[in-house]
Amino acid sequence: MNVLNFINAFFSDSAHWQGYDGIPTRMGEHVQYTLEALAIAVAIGLPVGLVTGHFGRGGNTLALIAVAGRALPTFGLLVLMTLSLGFGLVNVMIPLVVLAVPPILVTTYEAMRSVDPAPVDAARGMGMHEAEVLFRVELPVALPLILGGVRSAAIQIVSTATIAAYVSLGGLGRYIVDGLYQRNYEKVVGGATLVAALALATLAVFWGITRLTVSRGVRRAA
Repeated sequence: MNVLNFINAFFSDSAHWQGYDGIPTRMGEHVQYTLEALAIAVAIGLPVGLVTGHFGRGGNTLALIAVAGRALPTFGLLVLMTLSLGFGLVNVMIPLVVLAVPPILVTTYEAMRSVDPAPVDAARGMGMHEAEVLFRVELPVALPLILGGVRSAAIQIVSTATIAAYVSLGGLGRYIVDGLYQRNYEKVVGGATLVAALALATLAVFWGITRLTVSRGVRRAA
């Protein structure tokens, strides 16, 4: 059987659409892991990137943190967390957050530094406080690049959250891990297809967010 036949067989089997191992359940689990990890990564990376980018300090430190974060093997970190903490969702969240923080952190910093200094100086000259300069002048201009960093982090999390299945949790990785163990390649291909579809859906969601939150003039300039 070729890949298309595997895909057709997987999605046409009604057993894959119901129960605790059904596609809706596994998709919901995968989305939950993704949203939780992304929320934590944004809560860490976005404020640090905004503040350091606004004041123009700490760029080299952020670069080192980003390189270190990207160099850590996600699966190896998962194994280390499991050995240290036992089985649980925390073991999955830590590697996913470590994976997602660097693109958010670095992209946010670079987005803030790319803002034209002329309107920033003008805002300060008008007596705006630093917080007003940050949120009313710099952030609206930097927003497209910042969303690009968050989008990149979200795609990486969606693709990597399959590791949850290795520590007896759910998600779409369950199909891949169980399918390999059972030598059921129909299930493996189906799971991989669902992950790819979710990644494409994530791109579409961020496209919509960008259209809604970024002004037309800034989108054209970007």
